[in-house]
Parts: sequence; structure tokens; C-alpha cells
Amino acid sequence: MSFSADIKNELSRSEAEKKCCTLAEIAGFVRVCGAIRLSGGGRLELKLATENPAVARRMKTLLKQYFGVGTDLSIGQNPLQKRGHVYQLLVGAEDNAEQILRETGILRVREGCNFFPDDISSELVRSKCCRRAYLRGAFLGSGTISDPEKSYHLELNCNSEALANDFKRLVNSFGFKAKTAQRRNSHVIYLKEGEQISDFLALLGAHNHVMAFENVRIVKELRNKTNRIVNCENANLDKTIENAAKQLRDIGLIEEKKGLDSLPPKLREAARLRLENPEASLLELAEMTEPPLKKSGINHRFQKIATIAKTLE
Repeated sequence: MSFSADIKNELSRSEAEKKCCTLAEIAGFVRVCGAIRLSGGGRLELKLATENPAVARRMKTLLKQYFGVGTDLSIGQNPLQKRGHVYQLLVGAEDNAEQILRETGILRVREGCNFFPDDISSELVRSKCCRRAYLRGAFLGSGTISDPEKSYHLELNCNSEALANDFKRLVNSFGFKAKTAQRRNSHVIYLKEGEQISDFLALLGAHNHVMAFENVRIVKELRNKTNRIVNCENANLDKTIENAAKQLRDIGLIEEKKGLDSLPPKLREAARLRLENPEASLLELAEMTEPPLKKSGINHRFQKIATIAKTLE
């Protein structure tokens, strides 16, 4: 089972909140997963679809609790995949589908005529708790999150740019930095920072998976930190070897052309230490001098040796 499905299963087991939040959660789900069709006499029916059976059961329960209506549940083959099923809830005209559409902000009246707006009804998300419930419903409907072992990516999918921008404002009202993007015929709202995704899951109420997500983040950060340290040490080792090789070449050239006795005593000491300790770092060589030097002091001596060698080339 995917990480997304596990999170939705946890959210589907969460306790029902206040009545206004129950309506907001239903509205969020209907907004991204609802389909409207006409029945006889021009009456409206509402069909909801999800690939997650736990989500289907939750929506069936919430619809019963809030609107007092029963829904027919059917299971069909997922048209987009060879495997898997789609769980469909049908609210018929006789079950007041039109009332549900109006209360969830899907069907409204403007200038005496019914219309289907392409935004989120502000009346449903006035309070913080209702905004959270609306987002939970939307995530249950079209949210996905990648396995944190692989990458950090959470998104909500919707069918219009205007709705995507509304969702982005709703998400960012909690201090997030969500962005939008178009993907083929749909629009997505997404988060890509691990900390923001963790906070968003906590906002929805997926507390168990927040802990699981954080555990993965900690392990990955420790692993990345270790890799950075190892890479830094390897780079420093490479630099030490490269510098030592150059110093040995300079010393060899001076020895060949003039002899090391031609060097001043302090430079001669540095040359001797390098010849005796070809793999030592500058700090190690500095500690071997009499009296001991700082790293900058021994480095200054090798710079003078390099200058002398350059005049002999």
C-alpha cells in the first residue's frame, strides 16, 4: 500500500468534528471528486468516486450524519489502471442531491439562475477549523504524497486554474508556501519542502504519519550530513596530497640545482620534514618543528620554497 493510501486510511479513522467542519470536509471532497448528472425531469444527481475504500466509507458516513441521506455504493474497475477499483457513491435526486450541492457551494444562484461556480465558497471556510476540514476533504479526494524515502512532494489535483489558485490561498492561509502548476488537463497545488509537508499532515490530523515522516527525515538528514562530512574530508585529503606532491617537486628541484644546504635553516627544516613525512598534513608538519609552528607559519615557509624553486625552473 502506498504512503498516500496509508495517510488517507488514518484520516478516514479520525473523529468527526463540529457540524460546520463536517460540512466543510464533505464540501472539499465533493469539490475535487464530485460529478453531477441529470436524471429524469431535469433533476440533479451527485456521484462521488475514490480509489480508497476507507475514504468511500467515511464519506458515506459523513453524508448520513450531516444530511441524513443514504448513498448507493458501487465498485467498478479503475479505467486508468489495469489493477485496482473505483468506489462510487451515488446520491440520487430523491435523496436531495440538489440540497447537498447547494450547501457544499457547488450549486449557487446568481441573478435568479442556477450556476456552477469555479471557486471555493467563502461561507464554508470562514473559520480556521473549517478551512482545515475543507483541506482534509480535498486531500482525501485528490491528494497524493510521495514516499519520503524517495522524495518530498505533496500535491492536490483540481480541474481548473481558478480553483487551483483558491486552494493555494487556502493552504497558504496557514503559513505554507504552496505553489501551482499545470499538468496536462489538470492543475495541481504542491509542497516540496519536507518540513512544510510534515506540518501540513499535522494540520490535516495524520499525526501517526507525521511521526513516520519525521523519522524518515531525521535518518535522511543524518545520512546526508555524513556524506557531506565524508566528501569534505576526501576533498581535504585530495588537497593535502596535491600540495604535498607540489612541495616535494619544489624541494627536489632545489636539491638538484643548488642543494638543500643552500636554503636558510628554517626553510631547510621544513624541506627535511616534508621529505621525511610525504603524506603528512601542514598542521602535522607544523607540530613537528622546533619550536612548533601554526599551520600558517609552516605554509609560509613552503611558499618561500616554491618561490625559490620557481626561479630555478
